[in-house]
Amino acid sequence: MHTQLSEQERERYHRQIILPGWGPEAQETIKNATVFVAGAGGLGSPVSMYLATAGVGTLRICDCGEPELSNLNRQILHDQSRIGMNKALSAKQTLEQLNPDICVEARTDIIDDNSVAEIIGGADLIMDCLDNFDTRHVLNRYALREHIPMVHGGVSGMNGQITFLHPPETPCLWCIQPGSPPPVLFPIVGATAGVIGTLQALEALKYLSGVGRVLKSNLLVWDGATMDFMTLPQKRNPACPVCGDDVA
Repeated sequence: MHTQLSEQERERYHRQIILPGWGPEAQETIKNATVFVAGAGGLGSPVSMYLATAGVGTLRICDCGEPELSNLNRQILHDQSRIGMNKALSAKQTLEQLNPDICVEARTDIIDDNSVAEIIGGADLIMDCLDNFDTRHVLNRYALREHIPMVHGGVSGMNGQITFLHPPETPCLWCIQPGSPPPVLFPIVGATAGVIGTLQALEALKYLSGVGRVLKSNLLVWDGATMDFMTLPQKRNPACPVCGDDVA
């Protein structure tokens, strides 16, 4: 059911509604959208906070972990009082305080091939805010199967990357990053996750509103130490085992 904007919502989102090409129509589309956020950590924090404050009607956020003290330099959904609480439930509390007009669904499940369909359901967009490629590839396979676009983000140290995936218009994640690097404890400056997560949120809002151009078939790479941005063209691999021409 399509729900129209209330007068309070028109006032809350006024500064984005007046953006050329946006208007009440795009804002209503955003209000009626469901976005799935995989991960409530360093990337999931700015992603979900900016999507919440922009008026995305339903945010479905999933994380099976709990905040630890060493997370708090970047995972701004949580504070020290939430240590030991599930991250998705903590995120729900924070996001509902930021914007009581939206619906926040917290999922505490582990995302794997058996659970992914029930967890994500029929979301309009998937936000990859994870820190491991095994689970990212689970999202990638589901997104491909259900024709749901996905915004991928990744960070380490003062570096980050982001792309918009929607095969067959674009490569899938496996085309760009086949396999999974071994898990390591990587350094991270909190503001790095803030930069890339905010860019992910902007990609989501551009897609939902129809305003601007998303990063289809382009990987944006950021070096925070030098403040250099590079856009690297990406091609779909016809032999990709996930989205290739011979995949049934």
